[in-house]
Amino acid sequence: MATELRHSRILLRPWRTGDAAACAAMTADPEVMRYFPSVLSPADNALLVRRIDEHFNEHGYGLWVLEIPGELEFAGFVGLLRVAFEAHFTPAVEIGWRLVRPAWGKGYATEAAQAVLRHAFNVLGMKEVVSFTTAGNKRSQAVMQRLGMYTRAEENFEHPRLPAGHPLCVHVLYRLRREQWLLQAAYDGFEQPLPLRP
Repeated sequence: MATELRHSRILLRPWRTGDAAACAAMTADPEVMRYFPSVLSPADNALLVRRIDEHFNEHGYGLWVLEIPGELEFAGFVGLLRVAFEAHFTPAVEIGWRLVRPAWGKGYATEAAQAVLRHAFNVLGMKEVVSFTTAGNKRSQAVMQRLGMYTRAEENFEHPRLPAGHPLCVHVLYRLRREQWLLQAAYDGFEQPLPLRP
């Protein structure tokens, strides 16, 4: 069974019966899926949930269900995935998230991602975690920046699973190395954390 991760307001937990239906409602929401090629059909959502389960079984980590105790039993998912395509930065492990609209704008994605990074670097011993999104997705990029991740324009890439010229094809890559994360963690509690450089 997957590990539970907790922080002050959030719980990241294994998937339960009923979560697949809640996930299907999320992945059918056009606003949630704005920066993905399309919303997911029930069959495609079922495939997504099965692949998440298989990833946990194979690697021991994956996309946990995000729960906001006392508010939202299913607020989305947050976690770690092996990047499943070839690019200039692979092999790599990606941190990612997808939240239902009632959970937007409250800092839950950042808080949950911070818990995942602690697990990645302190427990799993990872040396680097990446994240990426389409160039227009400023909301997700803002989360990556709050996590202390950095980007370089020359590392932007065209997603190999989208056709050339697709409006979502160009992606921005962010990175965070363990030593940078440790340095940033040492400055927790300051209003302005030490700026990190790659």
